[in-house]
Amino acid sequence: MLPVTIGIIIGGIISCQTAINSRLRAFIGSPYQASFVSFTIGTLFLALVTLASHQSLGVSSQLLAQEPWWLWIGGFLGVIFLTTNILLFPHIGAVQTAIMPILGQVLMGLLIDTFGWLTATQQSLTPARFFGVILVLTGILVTVALPDILQHQTTTTTSGNPWPWRLLGIVGGALGAVQTTINGHLGVVLNSAVHASFISFLIGAMTLLVIVFVVDRNLSHIANATGHRKPWWIWLGGLLGGIFVLGNTYLAPILGTGQTVVFALLGQLTGGLLIDQFGLLGAKRNPTMPVQFLGLLCLVGGVILIRLF
Repeated sequence: MLPVTIGIIIGGIISCQTAINSRLRAFIGSPYQASFVSFTIGTLFLALVTLASHQSLGVSSQLLAQEPWWLWIGGFLGVIFLTTNILLFPHIGAVQTAIMPILGQVLMGLLIDTFGWLTATQQSLTPARFFGVILVLTGILVTVALPDILQHQTTTTTSGNPWPWRLLGIVGGALGAVQTTINGHLGVVLNSAVHASFISFLIGAMTLLVIVFVVDRNLSHIANATGHRKPWWIWLGGLLGGIFVLGNTYLAPILGTGQTVVFALLGQLTGGLLIDQFGLLGAKRNPTMPVQFLGLLCLVGGVILIRLF
């Protein structure tokens, strides 16, 4: 029961991180520099935790030579997942930007567990678990998409064929699930979820630094988030992201990628609804609709089937 609780809690944490990083981006202006700040703070936090647990920050050359190359790209995949969401929003709108990556995460998590990809523990796809996945997807659609449909709001913001962008969102979400699996296995190899999370964040921060200098050519926009009347908590997004990745790294070998993703999504959607309902962390207040609670019930039912069967 404890791993399930941790999964839901870290999902709620990532909802808070999203709201905090949105405010940080509003002050900084550049989404890439805001993401770099978040990853850098998360890296420093995980470095301190790693050192406090009397572990080295480095990796031996022997381990680098012995292990497969894909074990070290978790942080890179995390950056792709983050950047994909930034690119999707202008083309398919907020609702589909939320749904498509989630769909990719759930489906890829199911495939990884069913076939035992990337050294994951193989889990049989029973009829009950399959129905649970259907309930989870239904709950996500009802919670995220149905309110806009009922209010006759469009989810596409630009003209043209939206399907390439939708597919990009699904692929980005799938890479997020792959990152969870990779980081979990890295934690097993290093015998430390904390050390593995630090390595993942460090690689992500270095990747974003390259992106920033290619796109923005400098880091000058970061100064816009400093000074008076700037909330102190806008700098906490990276710390929360570090806790989220650490939780995923710890849970993936225990629960499997699919269950880790689903429990975190339950916490993420619940946390997102609470933030919208009460306008927390500077978010615009957007009262929850009754139909969204129905979606959460479907999601909870699916989670129970996946966990118990």
